[in-house]
Amino acid sequence: MKIIEAEIPDIKIIELDTFPDNRGYFFETYHEQRYKNKGLSSTFLQDNVSYSKQNVLRGLHFQQKNPQGKLIMPIVGQIYDVAVDIRTNSPTFGKWVGVSLSENHPRQLFLPEGFAHGFCVISQYAIVHYKCTNFYDPGDNCGIIWNDPDIAIDWPIEKPIVSQRDNQLPAFKEYIGKL
Repeated sequence: MKIIEAEIPDIKIIELDTFPDNRGYFFETYHEQRYKNKGLSSTFLQDNVSYSKQNVLRGLHFQQKNPQGKLIMPIVGQIYDVAVDIRTNSPTFGKWVGVSLSENHPRQLFLPEGFAHGFCVISQYAIVHYKCTNFYDPGDNCGIIWNDPDIAIDWPIEKPIVSQRDNQLPAFKEYIGKL
């Protein structure tokens, strides 16, 4: 397992050790002690899986009172995964990192608590698995509009399919005003 620092230092890209043979391949998606040995000592409390079609864009979501760190990986397909720093005391507040993740190159994206998260599907469809450091709280479901001009994420799809809820999320400036 190799840990790569992203442009925002607290975000990590994790390249998994893959063991291929003539039948296919094998890799571990999580081993608590190995992750701790690499400095990723988060405790994960909930696992989620989402299925999305090509050009679906989900996000940017976060929980404010009960923040979640996440370990994200597509099981099938390819996604462009984005994390936005929403920690007001951070030197990278309002900055974002985007990483292409694919079943063909097993790696994960780790983002600690304090980041808004979203992704779009590049392949025909994607099944995404993510571990969370806190339980989902429907009453603490927050977000920022995916196409906010102040954040200016360079999404790699032209016509995203976005839920009505995600299309009505507030702008980043509005979120800052609520802190």
